[in-house]
Amino acid sequence: MKGYIHSIESYGTVDGPGIRYIVFMQGCLLRCQYCHNPDTWGIGKGKEVTVEEIIEDVKSYLPFMEASGGGITVSGGEPLLQIDFLIELFKGCKQLGIHTTIDSSGGCYSEDKEFQQKLKELMLYTDLVLLDLKHIDSKKHRKLTGKPNEHILTFARYLSDIYKPVWIRHVLVPGVTDHEEDLVRLSAFINTLENVEKIEILPYHQLGVYKWEALGLKYPLAGVEPPTEENVEHAKEILMRS
Repeated sequence: MKGYIHSIESYGTVDGPGIRYIVFMQGCLLRCQYCHNPDTWGIGKGKEVTVEEIIEDVKSYLPFMEASGGGITVSGGEPLLQIDFLIELFKGCKQLGIHTTIDSSGGCYSEDKEFQQKLKELMLYTDLVLLDLKHIDSKKHRKLTGKPNEHILTFARYLSDIYKPVWIRHVLVPGVTDHEEDLVRLSAFINTLENVEKIEILPYHQLGVYKWEALGLKYPLAGVEPPTEENVEHAKEILMRS
């Protein structure tokens, strides 16, 4: 089983519990205006690897994972675009007792029968989903990412229905995703879910701007500054209301 990856980070500490081995998959359907990895967008590009190659590499980091309560996180791009690869990778990880996490936007979620069957199998080997809810308003979501959000919210409900542990993530972009009425609506939606273990506010940053420039792309949020600590705390207060 082969897949296309962008890169690997062998010592991640912010994408799930403990020390994580992070695989960044290649390919994404969304075009987020603040994306710090636009070089992961292209489907069928990147470095071709086998499940066995990753498993062998992961074994080198087992002591760090076990000591910290860590594991493997597959991010992107969008991991679910390569769901067959992900199933086989996580099968191999569970044979080694490795905690498995998917970092997903849900952007390719589908109610297609074949996808649903594969997703059901994948969830058997998945311990945690980091779900990035980018905007609760579908029109604003389309402007921000190029796609509406109805299927993403359906994915969130699916994960709730099967009680799959989830950490909700929301990137706070001043003037884009930080309007109080939108945060209140997002909080209300999150409160309908039965499986949320944690809510994270990720402050917008400009660290990926150079990648846009290197790819010859116009950065759509030029001039937008990161949120203040006060704005981040205010957003946390709203999203964590129950």
